[in-house]
Amino acid sequence: MKTFKTRHQFYLPDDLSEALDRLCASSHSSKTALLTEGLKAVLERRAGHELDQRFGVRLDRMSRGQERLENKVDLLAEAFGTFVHHQLTMVAHQPPFDEETKQLGLKRYQAFIDLVGRRLASDSKLRLMRLDESPGEISKGH
Repeated sequence: MKTFKTRHQFYLPDDLSEALDRLCASSHSSKTALLTEGLKAVLERRAGHELDQRFGVRLDRMSRGQERLENKVDLLAEAFGTFVHHQLTMVAHQPPFDEETKQLGLKRYQAFIDLVGRRLASDSKLRLMRLDESPGEISKGH
C-alpha cells in the first residue's frame, strides 16, 4: 500500500528538539504533523515573497498611476463644483434674459450636449476636445 509520503531523516539542535517536543505535547499533535505544517508555511511564504518580487514593482507602478488619476479626478470635480457654485451665485442676482439671448443660450447648450454625445459615441477615451477643434465651435453654435 502506497502512502504518498517519503521518509526523511535529519538532525535538530537540542534546544529546537526540546521546543518541538513541548509543542507536540501541548497541541496533542505529532512531530510529523507539526513539521509538515511548518514546512508548508515556510514554502508558501517564500512563494508569496517570490510573487511580490515578480509583480510588486508593476503593481506599485499601477497603484501610483491610479492614485494620480484619482487626484486629477478629485481636482476636476472640485473645480467643476466651485465653477457651478460661482455661476449659480452670479446668475441668481441677474435679471432674466431677453428672448433672443435665451434662444442663443439654448442653442449653445444643445451644441455642447451634441458634441459630448458624439465624443462619447465615437471615442472610447472620452476625450471631449481634439487638438484640431477649438473651443470656439461650441460658442458659435456649430
